[in-house]
Amino acid sequence: MKKLSLEELDRISAAEYQEAPKTPFCIVLDNIRSLHNVGSAFRTADAFRLEKIFLTGITGTPPHREIEKTALGATTSVPWEFVEKPEDAVARLKAEGYTIIVVEQTTESVALNWFVPKADARYCLVFGNEVHGVSEPVVGLCDMALEIPQSGTKHSLNISVCLGIVVWDLHQKRGTLNP
Repeated sequence: MKKLSLEELDRISAAEYQEAPKTPFCIVLDNIRSLHNVGSAFRTADAFRLEKIFLTGITGTPPHREIEKTALGATTSVPWEFVEKPEDAVARLKAEGYTIIVVEQTTESVALNWFVPKADARYCLVFGNEVHGVSEPVVGLCDMALEIPQSGTKHSLNISVCLGIVVWDLHQKRGTLNP
């Protein structure tokens, strides 16, 4: 066994990413405080070829040195848009036919391991503030809630970890991962 070089990984360029087919998921970041978490969201979105990221409220926007520390250039490949109010971004995506999924602990949350995404559905995944979670007005607009089952003493994961788990899980359940 040997570690693969960057050339051996045969990754597509940012220009090729723009033209490549996308996974029909987008992300809404609802008032994310940490620029490192924003950068991580970009990097995850790039890794799974997501359609777009919506940055809302106090969420930082590129270009920013702290975002780039974790994005490693993904801000140039992944389309993004700033929308002041997260509920406006969610309402727009809902009108465009996306199923809106809030990743949050609610009275009606479905465990991620039990959720089976529809093969032909377009999904918008909403992730919330590191302290307060997804805002109540946004939760009220969502079609469903997903929750990652946990068994420790803490009740949440860092948003970048949570986002990576959820996106990977839905992506592989749809069978869109390369072998």
